[in-house]
Amino acid sequence: MIIEFVGADVEAAGKSVAALTSNWGYQLEPALTAEPANDPDTKGVDPVAVTSLIVSIPSAMLAVADIADRIRKRRRASELIERAQQLAAQQAAARLVCEDRSVDLATLTPDQLLDLIADEPSAT
Repeated sequence: MIIEFVGADVEAAGKSVAALTSNWGYQLEPALTAEPANDPDTKGVDPVAVTSLIVSIPSAMLAVADIADRIRKRRRASELIERAQQLAAQQAAARLVCEDRSVDLATLTPDQLLDLIADEPSAT
């Protein structure tokens, strides 16, 4: 996910969101270009191992895991949107950069944000 900061105090806005995401165990990586970085050290996934893993997990456990994951992501999306609304009050905007457009985070609901992220081709 790419978040672009626009406004008077872009550096403070970036630090504010970085502090929020660090509580989740994620570190922001500044991007200097609009192009996504391609890491040459990225390793492929063994499809046989993935298939055997998926088959070995009962479908009920997958459903519970999906619900728990959605709840956790929704809470984080809500926190990110609240932070974007706080930044908007300080004359800075946090924008989600999508493949074909950019959207102001402060105007989204948590479900809209999760849907936008899920629609991105590189979403994991």
